[in-house]
Amino acid sequence: MAFVLIKQAAMLQIYLLTFVAAVQVHGRLLPGSCNFESNTCGYTSDADFTSWALHRDGHFVSVDAVGDEMEGSSGSGIEPKKEVTGILVSPVLEHDEWSCVRLVYQIAESGHLEVLQRSERRSFDKPLWSSQAPSDSWVIASVDLQNSSEPFRIVINGRAGPGAGSSVSIFEIHISPGYCLECDFEEAHLCGYNNQWNVNVNWYVGGGGVQLVHNNMPNDHTYHNKTGHFMYVDSSYAKTFKEVAKLVSPMVTMPMTGCLSFQYQRSEERGNLFSVFTRNRLGQYQELWRAETENRVDLSRAPGEWIPVQVDLKAPYSVQVVFEVGFNSARGGHIALDDISFSPEFCSAETEPSFDPSIASCDFESGLCLYTQDRATGSSWRRVSVRPNTFRNGDHTTGAGSFLMANSWLGPRSGYVSTVTSPTLAGNTRFCLRFYFSLRGFNQTEQALAVYLLQQGGKREKIWTQAETSRGIWILAEVTFQTSQAAKMAFVSTCRSFWDCGSVALDDISLNLGDCELTGFLSAVPPGHCDFEAGLCGYTQDKDRDSADWQQRRGSTPTSYTGPRGDHTTGLGNYLYIEASPMLPGQNARLLSRPVRGTRGPQCLRFYYHMYGSGTGKLRVVADSGGEEKLLWQQSGEQSIAWLRAQVEYWSQRQHQIVFEATRGSSVRSDIAIDDIMLDSGPCPETEAGAAVVNSNEIE
Repeated sequence: MAFVLIKQAAMLQIYLLTFVAAVQVHGRLLPGSCNFESNTCGYTSDADFTSWALHRDGHFVSVDAVGDEMEGSSGSGIEPKKEVTGILVSPVLEHDEWSCVRLVYQIAESGHLEVLQRSERRSFDKPLWSSQAPSDSWVIASVDLQNSSEPFRIVINGRAGPGAGSSVSIFEIHISPGYCLECDFEEAHLCGYNNQWNVNVNWYVGGGGVQLVHNNMPNDHTYHNKTGHFMYVDSSYAKTFKEVAKLVSPMVTMPMTGCLSFQYQRSEERGNLFSVFTRNRLGQYQELWRAETENRVDLSRAPGEWIPVQVDLKAPYSVQVVFEVGFNSARGGHIALDDISFSPEFCSAETEPSFDPSIASCDFESGLCLYTQDRATGSSWRRVSVRPNTFRNGDHTTGAGSFLMANSWLGPRSGYVSTVTSPTLAGNTRFCLRFYFSLRGFNQTEQALAVYLLQQGGKREKIWTQAETSRGIWILAEVTFQTSQAAKMAFVSTCRSFWDCGSVALDDISLNLGDCELTGFLSAVPPGHCDFEAGLCGYTQDKDRDSADWQQRRGSTPTSYTGPRGDHTTGLGNYLYIEASPMLPGQNARLLSRPVRGTRGPQCLRFYYHMYGSGTGKLRVVADSGGEEKLLWQQSGEQSIAWLRAQVEYWSQRQHQIVFEATRGSSVRSDIAIDDIMLDSGPCPETEAGAAVVNSNEIE
């Protein structure tokens, strides 16, 4: 496989020479850049993993699948052993300004490549970008790096799959100041922009002293001469207006809000259509700007003059910018594009700032936040804090805090309506609403809880209604909605008659910009956090020091009167627990985290636990540093029928592992469960009244 890569790398030499020369001319290389021509530029392989191999002949580094000669076969073949992982770590970097990392890489056969950011103050590396898509040649990835006042390292995690010939290779690491959206098209990599191929019309690189046959192309805008470069598309081969040329930017990997600027030239305005869109990961387009029609073009501009454009961009989640041109005939003229730039400030001081959706988020621990009630229209929601019991869960936030409750079955009456209303939301905006609810006693659950948009003039639109049966557990609801004008959200519970009433609980409302399917891409669960929805997140069973295993479970546990009825994350997802039935009293199960780096400052561990049952044993959390254990937290005996939150703040400058150890109690009613583990650097947030007690420990 190395021979194949060297051969492919040889094909890159012209590209790399042009690439390096252009970069040197612009003087844009920042520390951390490397072309692996003769060394690794200070990048080192983590000794605990397979080393990245430097191939000087091809100027690249790689992690390759390892194989053994197959036994018992007539020929000589290679049978791969297992997946191979290599960790490449950069020297310490200091980037005070926003910068862009461009990676020239290849994944052959099967593998996975990930870019992370490491800070000494963080227990885990922050994921920035990843891919497992194989390719036959090199590929360019663009990753935005936010400005940071703290030194950091770039960590590259390459995993070659177990298949024969699998490898992960890196040919170039290029770090430049500015945003990955920005481009003057002077460098060979074109800043990661790519042409979405069309049979008849496409974007091409213009300038560079090359004579263009079809149209009288202009000087570039960057240098105002024939040697500079720009992108262009012409109508020479256009057949129908349905055919369009699309120039697509790299995918934004950080939330970005500000002003997108570019320069363009356009001929034969009547024969073409030039537009700029954003495209999200679901393939949905949103128009940002469109060139004026011919009768509205500024006639004062001289022919061949570059026209500047500024347009506001609001990207709360991953998007690409798409420059799209369509022609209605072969005489539709041409479009030229150059000098795309971005500023974190809006184009105009009059532009309304991005709406802050957090004003409509509330966990009801300290009141109703900015929510209000109109008691004249019916009964009110009550903010309550109850001791969890067989008939009522505690709140969702901590298990011992506050939540809203309506339609109490202690005194329902016909026509009972409870409404709680959010603050005003911005118009013409897409939102993702998440909240938790719990129902008891309702026969017709669609009347139990609904969410409406209240607009001016009394108009209201239902955006969500309950379809689940009354389960008596906290269930997560997600709804994406669009406002056409300023509006408020109203959470409404209705009771038609005495026999159709029950109780509704509401907690942990959160509102974000964008589609719920998209907000997760830029707010992915960070390392150190685990909700067990997609496996164990790197946690492993301690086979050497326990007598049972933690098990993944959905719904209630098999033994009655013990264990949770659902998970904490969504109510309908997974959690980990010990099944006490096959265990003997005193036997335990231990769950080990991945190694956690030591830090100079405090670290905060938060998790949810469930200890319900007459024979419940003990749950301990310890930090293990090379076999030396330090107790961080423990609870014994039955605690609650609800999920409770625990958090512990501790200090450790040594590498360690977090261990969750559950011990079976005196009877089979001793199931213990955990969910939603969160481990991060920094002090723990202040604990709300009634929440679990915080412990502080120093591990040395």
